[in-house]
Formats: sequence, structure tokens, C-alpha cells
Amino acid sequence: MKMSTGVEWAVHCCVVLSQAEDPVPAQRLAEFHGISRTYLAKHLQQLSRAGLVSSTEGRVGGYVLTRPAAEISVLDVVQAIDGHEPAFRCTEIRQNGPLPASPETCRRACGVARAMHTAEQAWRDSLRAVSVADLAAGVLEDNGPQTFDRVREWLAT
Repeated sequence: MKMSTGVEWAVHCCVVLSQAEDPVPAQRLAEFHGISRTYLAKHLQQLSRAGLVSSTEGRVGGYVLTRPAAEISVLDVVQAIDGHEPAFRCTEIRQNGPLPASPETCRRACGVARAMHTAEQAWRDSLRAVSVADLAAGVLEDNGPQTFDRVREWLAT
């Protein structure tokens, strides 16, 4: 499955937001990840439209998760950024060419379509099974217990 760069950015931002004590401005999230603020802002808006984050205005404004990180799956974030459309779209190529299959023969999905749909369902199930909280726990495991303390300290400056 090919995903846009925005998916990576959005997932990382959700992990940071899961550990933030206060709303985090888009500018700070962009600085933290070394990415374009304007491009990130577009993805934060998509997360907001999907109901995963909300924004507050003003001097202490920024983004926060709308529910606990354990209740937001990686699939939720992927779909907020890249949409809900399936990766594989069957065009019934069997009905083309010099020996086309009849419409009656094509009532059942072919082996190619079945394999692709099965693989996509497994991919979606796998992403659905991992939460933002799981990813945050992995960050602590990979980088040590002080990691999010350092992140919160940096965000507060």
C-alpha cells in the first residue's frame, strides 16, 4: 500500500499530542519534526475534520487529541489523511481483449480481486489494531523513559 507523506507526519504528530500537557501550535509541531508548517497545517485540518484533533485559538491555542490515544487507531489517522477508498479497484479486465469473459462469468470476483481485497483487509485490520498509545509506548521503549519528558519540556519553551 502506498501512503502519502502526510500520513507519516500526522501519525507522528498524534503521538506527540498524546503526550502534550497543553495544546500544541501547528508551528511547534512543524518545528519539532523539521517539516513545512503550511503543509502540516493542511494535514492537521484533515485530522480535525475527521474528529481526531481539535484546535483552540488564541495565545495558548493549538491542537489536542479529541479522545484518549488508546482510542485512536493508526487506521483512523491513515483514513483521515488518505481517505477511505480501497487501494485496489477492480476494472473487470476479464471482459476486455479478444476473449472477453461474459458478464455472467464475472458475477463473482476473480482470484486477483479476491487476493487484493483479502490483503487490503489484513492491512486495515493490522493498522486498526495499533493505537496512538501503542506507538507512544514504543517510543518510550525505543528511546528511554525520559523521552516524553524532554518532548514536553521542548514544547513548553
